[in-house]
Amino acid sequence: MSFAKDSKLEIIENDIEDAGCAQAFLAGLFHACGNLNKNASGVYLELATDFKEIYNYINKIISRLYGIETKLEISDDYTINKTAYYKIIFPIDLSTQILKDCCILSQDGQLNLFAEIDSTLIPDDECKKSFIKGSYIGCATSSIKLSTLGSRSPTTGYHLEFASHNVKFLLNLQNLLNNFNIFGKIAQRKKVYVLYFKDSEAIKDLLALVGANMSVMELSDEMAKRDLRNTVNRQVNCINANISKTVDASLKQITAINYINHKIGLESLPEDLQEVAVLRLANPQESMEELLKLSTIKLTKSGLNHRFRRIIKIADFLKEK
Repeated sequence: MSFAKDSKLEIIENDIEDAGCAQAFLAGLFHACGNLNKNASGVYLELATDFKEIYNYINKIISRLYGIETKLEISDDYTINKTAYYKIIFPIDLSTQILKDCCILSQDGQLNLFAEIDSTLIPDDECKKSFIKGSYIGCATSSIKLSTLGSRSPTTGYHLEFASHNVKFLLNLQNLLNNFNIFGKIAQRKKVYVLYFKDSEAIKDLLALVGANMSVMELSDEMAKRDLRNTVNRQVNCINANISKTVDASLKQITAINYINHKIGLESLPEDLQEVAVLRLANPQESMEELLKLSTIKLTKSGLNHRFRRIIKIADFLKEK
């Protein structure tokens, strides 16, 4: 199951008690994934969703708002890009009332699904949050993949988005989220527009806003794992770089020492250089720090480096001759 799907399941665990918030939730849902169809009897609503668990949740809201027991029609699933979608269809008489209450159908019969969000639907922060919840369930997706602590498989970045053919809806949604200091960007992807978030903190704030608190904790845990993994990788890379640097330096020193020994003999070197030359030949794999620990010579790391540079310089001089 995907991260976005889990967060949606978490959202619908909590009922919306306030009627105004419930209406705002429905409006957000319809703007996000609703379609209007018409037949000889009139206009009716349908939702196209890959989140079929919303079916029972909507039925409960309808029952609470309109005091009627109704069963919405849900069609067989169809697949697009390996994702199963469902159509939830509302009866015509119920559709008309809902469309009016959600300010999608005006009193004079004008449809408003793809225009501005009516401000009377979202008079306060709680209603705004409910509208965002409905929008989130209707069209939010995420590429976030939760990993295990010891996993070595690569993880994706942090990406959550709302996708819609209606850019006005996304602009309105963007403005609503800005009121809560959650900032996303809008881009066009072929014929679809997306309001997307790549900042992990912004995604956490958004999840908290829609009531997916467990998902916030899971995302925080994922961020900690990735930070730990990145820290370990940096340390390993640093260790490997230091090992490589140590090996390169040791090979260069040993090559110079062997060349001098072959040409003029190590005994021809000054006594202080003889000491470090013998020490290096006896410990070819050790770092400078380890050589200092093994040596009886009173030297600093800088002093030891200086002596090896003198040895290399002498070898270079002999090669030039």
